[in-house]
Amino acid sequence: MQTTLTVNGRNHELDIDPRVTLLDALRDQIGLTGSKKGCDHGQCGACTVLVDGRRINACLSLAVMHDGDSITTVEGLAEGGASALQKAFVAHDGMQCGYCTPGQVCSATGMLEEVSAGWPSHVSDDLEGPVTLSHAELSERMSGNLCRCSCYPGINAAIREIADETRQPIDQQEAAE
Repeated sequence: MQTTLTVNGRNHELDIDPRVTLLDALRDQIGLTGSKKGCDHGQCGACTVLVDGRRINACLSLAVMHDGDSITTVEGLAEGGASALQKAFVAHDGMQCGYCTPGQVCSATGMLEEVSAGWPSHVSDDLEGPVTLSHAELSERMSGNLCRCSCYPGINAAIREIADETRQPIDQQEAAE
């Protein structure tokens, strides 16, 4: 089946089986191997990419479903050099083996946009007010991304640093801990 995927601002015309996942198309057809295949069941988040600015598990989505969508991978976030979030991950030791890091970075990027837009989560106190990035809020919003090395303190610190720089409401008491 003919499909055109717009990945990181570039069009890729593909002739692929309609059963091919977005993750497999990115890795095997386009050659972008930043997104990882972890569980292949949508449980670990290693394959997280942004589609039209929203985070998805690429292993659960068919590539042909995204004809005309704008897909951003971790490579796209790093165009022109590492993003501020990627630099914060390094500065806060938000990785060990690095396998989950691309998915964590993509997910955190999308999550910060959700917070900025005021989207509530399951643990948000107020459904209509600004979202405060508390420990519970951050944990809930990043719960779809697992780190088997348990680098969560560094990951959380990196996300909080960027949230603070972009003036996202953060629970200051928790940020100091």
